[in-house]
Amino acid sequence: MAALVARDIPRGAFVNLGIGRPTLVADHLAPDAAVVLHTENGMLNMGPAARGDEIDPDLTNAGKVPVTELPGAAYFHQADSFAMMRGGHLDICVLGAFQVSATGDLANWHTGASDAIPAVGGAMDLAVGAGQVFVMMTLFTKRGAPKLVPRCTYPLTGQACVNRVYSDLAVLDITPRGVEVRETFGIGVDELAGRLELPLMAAGS
Repeated sequence: MAALVARDIPRGAFVNLGIGRPTLVADHLAPDAAVVLHTENGMLNMGPAARGDEIDPDLTNAGKVPVTELPGAAYFHQADSFAMMRGGHLDICVLGAFQVSATGDLANWHTGASDAIPAVGGAMDLAVGAGQVFVMMTLFTKRGAPKLVPRCTYPLTGQACVNRVYSDLAVLDITPRGVEVRETFGIGVDELAGRLELPLMAAGS
């Protein structure tokens, strides 16, 4: 999934990678992609994850994962970082999700369970502030329930904000006409639609 997202990020884009699976996108960007990665904890031009002797405990992304810096990297107060997010200065953000609705609503901070620990972070700011919202998630829960749904049942992070979903079974665009399948992996569009219990359109249809 991370490689697919990295493939589709335009050259020169300013991008925020959410905590968890989205941070892996940094490891798949080509060195000449000229993509500038932003972190909500106050860094611009973040590089791939740090390993071995590269690890600096003071240099981490928002998920506390050690990262590298690229030439020209800059550091700033977290308040300034959030101002960048809210001010529309990011082209794309890549977020995880518990649920995405067929109309692009996003639920990724709380399942509503009484024993769950809510963790909204900067997701609400990113969902409304970024030019495009890409979601990375498995398409079904461990129990087999769809995570792409007609209507979210979990508390919302943002409404009608998701543009594209990258999953283990398909890449799907959320469009005004409905959910469009860009590509699938080991499953047909009709079978996928049956499992999701959602109408799906093939790309270009």
